[in-house]
Amino acid sequence: MNILDTIIEKRRADIKRLGLDFGISLPEKRERSLHPFLVNKGVILEVKRASPSKGDISPDLNSYETAFSYAESGAGAISCLTEQNYFKGSLSDLMNVCRAVDDFEAKSGKKGPSVLRKDFLLTAGEVEVAFRAGADAVLLIARILEKDSLLEMARAVVKFGMSALVEVRAEEDLQKISYVFSQPDLTSLTGAKSNFVFGVNSRDLATFKIDLLRPAMMTKKICQAVGGNARIVFESGVLNASCASAVGSMGFSGLLLGEAAAKNPDMRKAFVDSFMAAKETKNSHFWLEYAQCITEKGCSKASVSEAHHLKVTPKVKICGLTRIEDALLAQKNGASFLGFIVGDAYPRSLTKENRLENLLPRIGGLQAKKVAVIVDTTSQEAKKAIQLVKDGVFDLIQFHKIPYENVSGELLELPHYFATSSLEEYEKLVSMGEVRVLLDLHGDENFSKIKGDARESGFVYEAKWLAGGITPENVSELIQKYRTELVDVSGGVEDKDKIGIKNEEKMRKLIEQMQV
Repeated sequence: MNILDTIIEKRRADIKRLGLDFGISLPEKRERSLHPFLVNKGVILEVKRASPSKGDISPDLNSYETAFSYAESGAGAISCLTEQNYFKGSLSDLMNVCRAVDDFEAKSGKKGPSVLRKDFLLTAGEVEVAFRAGADAVLLIARILEKDSLLEMARAVVKFGMSALVEVRAEEDLQKISYVFSQPDLTSLTGAKSNFVFGVNSRDLATFKIDLLRPAMMTKKICQAVGGNARIVFESGVLNASCASAVGSMGFSGLLLGEAAAKNPDMRKAFVDSFMAAKETKNSHFWLEYAQCITEKGCSKASVSEAHHLKVTPKVKICGLTRIEDALLAQKNGASFLGFIVGDAYPRSLTKENRLENLLPRIGGLQAKKVAVIVDTTSQEAKKAIQLVKDGVFDLIQFHKIPYENVSGELLELPHYFATSSLEEYEKLVSMGEVRVLLDLHGDENFSKIKGDARESGFVYEAKWLAGGITPENVSELIQKYRTELVDVSGGVEDKDKIGIKNEEKMRKLIEQMQV
């Protein structure tokens, strides 16, 4: 039984024992006015004492004072955890948060944020309890609800004039919301759909691993499922202002911040300001397009089912290319990315033997994404490669084993990703908002460190792009074992005595094995 199942099982037992109000004295009728939920772009700051993945986060948190601080920080909404076993929240906290918002409005003369009850709600009766307690919105987790239960709860939301943050993360969740929003009694109600905002959790609640690109992978699918545009919230995984800015640049309507906001009172306004000020960059545009690309072919033979049934098509990058004929062969055989190394220390570098000059006249004919791999940012070779990315000759940059702090903000706005051999550095890079990082680990013994539940392995982030010792002989097993999204191969498709010269038969076999 995973942790999500355990939470639900305990919740059912608590409700049976204590009732839907969990023994808390609630008003018979709602006592405050309703606040529209996240009508405009905004940050949802969370009142959160603990979590199953982190344990105690802020055990002494005062829900009233925290909520008042969130309102002062410019939060668009406040989420209050009311689950008692693993998050140490309660309906009393929810009422305190509502009181804090009302007091903020009275003292400041400003409109306060809306209040979301965040919990593992199971019935329409719990929606009514949230309404009476003062919540403006409720969280509905599609994963834990049957489609008819989700529909009944959605109807209750509309009945009470509330809003709902509907959390979806997988194909089966999309089917449920498609069913709900195809019902005549909901679709016929003027403005009923405006009661619903959709959230995608970057954290898998079964393994607690985080994938920062997962919300972007779902946005188009959500809009298709509900039959039109939808407001979409990025949930979980953001721990600093840099990451908040990266998320903001991807066009989400909202950002839900839990642990980071609760633990860092002095940073709350910075989180809000960073998300709100972020604009789309060439980098965020690239990753939004990529997110759609890897899921649109999700039903192909090459699909790999991730945790909770999201299907992706594994891709390959052939790296260390030195000749245009090899690049054309790699593309012909199905490579999605072509890597060209610019750095004198490497035998496959384009800086040797006039390789770059020979390549440039024909590189424009390549349709696969062309990656300039650089090992520093200040050498003349690196500067030339960066300029070629700016000019659109190459599609993106691979910062190969370059520390994050050595890359300027201007460069981070160009399409790029980092590559590292360090698990520590990997987690640091992702925590800063790098949605994909190439992890070069060399061998299954090292790869095994990234597998499994985040609480057991200590490795918090999903590792989707892998490199190191990958060959036609081991690629199929590696993809199935680690749910790999992209493999980066160089020497594995070369003959031992021909460094930098690719073997077409090995490339063909590699890509064939990825489909097994």
